[in-house]
Amino acid sequence: MNETEQLNRLQSSSLKVTPKRVEMYAYLAQEERYVSAKDVLDYMRAKHPTMSFDTVYRNLKSFAEEGLLEATELSGEKAFRVTCSAGHHHHHLICRGCGKTKLLDLCPMRYVEALDPDFEVIDHKFEIYGYCKQCKALRD
Repeated sequence: MNETEQLNRLQSSSLKVTPKRVEMYAYLAQEERYVSAKDVLDYMRAKHPTMSFDTVYRNLKSFAEEGLLEATELSGEKAFRVTCSAGHHHHHLICRGCGKTKLLDLCPMRYVEALDPDFEVIDHKFEIYGYCKQCKALRD
């Protein structure tokens, strides 16, 4: 995603577009993995030493509420990544070591729905956690 696309996504939200939000979103857009609020704080503090954890977390939460970010839990804490722009329904494989994601181009819901046809599914989230090749090698 280039800078123009990033800015367009921010502008299409109900959030006020500020230089720090643009900078934070640009950092998240360049990462191809889930990152923690602490990762974002460390990045932002390099240029803005007084930025607080609360400010970062509040912005991440607002971005997620606007659909700009996806959230998951890694190592007991929330982690965020820019919402995937694949343009179709899909899920992800997520590395518990580094947070990298890989597109999983299928949905297991047809199997789940077949288990109980009387249950009306209104939404779902399906993520598979494990270790990528590099992280698995570090663990071995």
